[in-house]
Amino acid sequence: MAAYLTILLLIAVGYLMARARLFPATAPEVLNRVVLYLCLPALILIHVPTLEPSWALLPLVVIPWLLLASTVLVILPLARLLALSREVTASLLVLIPLGNTSFLGFPLIEALMGPEYIRLAVVYDQFGSFLIVCTHVLFVIGWYGEGDNPSARAMARRILSFPPFLALIVALLLGNAWLPGWGETLVHRFADMLLPLVTLAIGMSLKLRLVPDYRLGLVIGLVGKLLVLPALALGMAVLFRADAAIATVAVLESAMPPMITAAALLASARLAPALGSALVAWGVLISAATVPAWFWLCTQIFGSI
Repeated sequence: MAAYLTILLLIAVGYLMARARLFPATAPEVLNRVVLYLCLPALILIHVPTLEPSWALLPLVVIPWLLLASTVLVILPLARLLALSREVTASLLVLIPLGNTSFLGFPLIEALMGPEYIRLAVVYDQFGSFLIVCTHVLFVIGWYGEGDNPSARAMARRILSFPPFLALIVALLLGNAWLPGWGETLVHRFADMLLPLVTLAIGMSLKLRLVPDYRLGLVIGLVGKLLVLPALALGMAVLFRADAAIATVAVLESAMPPMITAAALLASARLAPALGSALVAWGVLISAATVPAWFWLCTQIFGSI
């Protein structure tokens, strides 16, 4: 748990630095780009080649898509029943099924379970969260947001130019044995930068002020993301008779707070940006209690890893 406390401390340091205006307002975006273009691809190159193709990994691919389907089936009628605005509905359709499965998920999986289990988290993130961002999120933004609907060609271009996805393809096809000694060292150094950079960026981005107009959406989003979805993932993992480590990773990844990248995409389409910021901020803080609680429950059900 020392590593988990380190994450919370770095988030607090980032928040204080932002409050003190020690860095420009664009600093979190710059740090996130460094993570996106260097740290995440490096982490994928390290861990994906250690995966062995197995049907046992299937729950890590299927569960995030089943959680997405469950969210859509519940939120659409609920939004109609509660007369939620289009902006709030779009935010809930995006930020409930999508969590910080890479930026925050990888460091937390490492802190709670160990670095050898990041490779399992990569499967959930790349074949679940990433593909959902490239399909479902773009569709929601096109349907509810302003501007033209994204074409299939535009979606394909975004997927094929996404650095972590390119690293995933390279890792699956070539592994990492082709890296020279100095290249392997460099890749490990970039991967080691992930934890401090992403936690500082999250801290700098935190905005804790409640938004009265979006209070109901905030409650629905947080309950759905941090409590309901992990419970569904837990039930699915039991139903699929998943291996203990795979089941635990699936539950923890589903329990991660709302995705910062998804909130930024919603903001760019002018879809309740204040609600997105509040969901991310409060989700990060509350997950400091809920994620360890889900991990403890998994150990009670599936046994120690």
